[in-house]
Amino acid sequence: MNITFSGLHDERFNRPLQLIANLFFEDPAVAPFEQVKGDLHIEFDIEKDQGFVRAEAALESGEQKQTSQFEKKVPVDQTDKEQFRSFKNALSHVYLNVLQDHTGIVQPWGILTGIRPTKLFHKGVREGLPREEIRRKLKEDYLITDEKIDLMERIVDRQLSVVPDLYSLQKEVSIYIGIPFCPTKCAYCTFPAYAILGKQGRVDSFLTGLHYEIQETGRWLKENDVKITTVYYGGGTPTSITAEQMDLLYEEMYRSFPDVDKVREVTVEAGRPDTISPEKLEVLNKWNIDRISINPQSYTNETLKAIGRHHSVEETIEKFHLAREMGMRNINMDLIIGLPGEGVEEFSHSLNETEKLMPESLTVHTLSFKRASEMTRNKEKYKVADRQEIERMMALADKWTEEHDYAPYYLYRQKNILGNLENVGYALPEQDSIYNIMIMEEMQTIIGIGCGAASKFIDPETGKITHFANPKEPKAYNEGFKNYTDKKLQILDELLN
Repeated sequence: MNITFSGLHDERFNRPLQLIANLFFEDPAVAPFEQVKGDLHIEFDIEKDQGFVRAEAALESGEQKQTSQFEKKVPVDQTDKEQFRSFKNALSHVYLNVLQDHTGIVQPWGILTGIRPTKLFHKGVREGLPREEIRRKLKEDYLITDEKIDLMERIVDRQLSVVPDLYSLQKEVSIYIGIPFCPTKCAYCTFPAYAILGKQGRVDSFLTGLHYEIQETGRWLKENDVKITTVYYGGGTPTSITAEQMDLLYEEMYRSFPDVDKVREVTVEAGRPDTISPEKLEVLNKWNIDRISINPQSYTNETLKAIGRHHSVEETIEKFHLAREMGMRNINMDLIIGLPGEGVEEFSHSLNETEKLMPESLTVHTLSFKRASEMTRNKEKYKVADRQEIERMMALADKWTEEHDYAPYYLYRQKNILGNLENVGYALPEQDSIYNIMIMEEMQTIIGIGCGAASKFIDPETGKITHFANPKEPKAYNEGFKNYTDKKLQILDELLN
C-alpha cells in the first residue's frame, strides 16, 4: 500500500503519518505526492489562527473520497515546540478519521502510538484532575474508546492499591539483571538471548562482569543510602545457568546490595520449563525467592515446535507442579495471542489448561512482529490470525480472567502488534508484580545490570528520563563491563546526589 500526501512542508510530520498508517496496513509506504505514485492520496490543510488550530484532510482513492475536519483551541503564545505538538495532534485526528472511514477499521487506541497508555491517566491523577476530566481529555485528545479508557482506569486504581506510595518512590531504585542465555532462540524473540549450549567459556566471562556490576552498584547504593524497591532477573532465561552459578549470583546480591531482606519483591524468570530443575528450585528457596515465571506461551505442542521452544506442554505442566511442591507460591505464566497457526480454538484450549493450574498471575501478550526477529524476517513462513480473530481472542482473555478473579494491573503496547491491541498483566488479589508496575509507569530509576540490560535514570525533580544500555552481545559486554558500570554510576551521581 502506497499512501501519498500533500499540503505539508515540515518533515517532522512524516513519522507520525507513518506510525498511524501502520495501524491500518501492513508495511505501507508513506511519502509526499511528488515522490511516489500512491494507492491513496491525502490532501492536508492545517493552520493556526487567533488561538485555534484547524486541520482538514481529504482522502481520495479512485472514486472514493473521505474528508475530516478538526479544530482545537490553543494558547496564543505557544512556543515553537508547543505549536508543533498542536499541529501534530490536529493532523493525527483528521488523518486517523479518514483512514478509519476508508477502511472501516476503528482504532480503539485512537491516535495513541506510545507503549505506556496508563502513564497518561496517572499524569491526570497526580495533577489532581477529576476522573471525568481525565477520561474526557483521553477521549478528545487521543480518540481512545471508552472501553480502553475503562481498562486504563481499572489498572491505575489497582496499581495505587498495590503500591500506595507509587508517586513518592523517586528516591528509591529498582534493579534489572539481564542474563542473555537461553536453551534456544524463539522465532518471535528480539531480547538478548543466545543459545547457551557450547558457550560455557562465554558464560563464565559474562558472570565475572555481572558480579562486578552488582558489587559496584551495591557499593554506590550503600554509600549514598539509596534503597531498592524491587529486583528482577530477566534475559534470556536466568535459569539457563547452572544451579551453582545461580547460588553464587544470589549470594553476591545479598552481600553487595543494601538490605535485600527489605526489598519488596525479587523475581526470577524461569520462563523456559526446560531450564527448571529441583536443584535450581532449591537455590531459589535458599535465597527466599518465590516469585518466578514459567511460561507456556501456548498449550499446543505443534505451536511450540513451530516457534522454536524446545519443551513440550507436558513438561510445562510437570515443572509447574514441581515448583509448587517445592514451595513456589507466586508463579506467573505467559500466554501469547496470535501465534502462528493458532486461532480462537487453540487459545481457548490454552485458557482451559491454565485453569487447571491457576498461577498467581497471567500475562497475556499479543504477538508483535518485532523488526529483528526470525518471524518478521520470514513472515511468509508464519501465518497468523486476522484482526477480527485476534480481537476475539483478546475478548476471551478478558472474560476468562474476570470469571477467575484475576484483575488487570499493568499493560503496555508495542509497534507492529497484531490488531493494534495490547499486552495485559492480570493477577489474583495481592499477587501483582511490583516490578512490572515500576517499569511501565516510569516513576523511579531502573538500573540495568548485565548483558543487554537497559537503564532508565529518572530525574526525581523533573521526571526527565536518561537512557543507557549495556551491549547485547556477550563478547562486547565482557570486554567493556567496567566502562559501562562507571558511566552508569556517574549518571546516578548527577541525578540522585
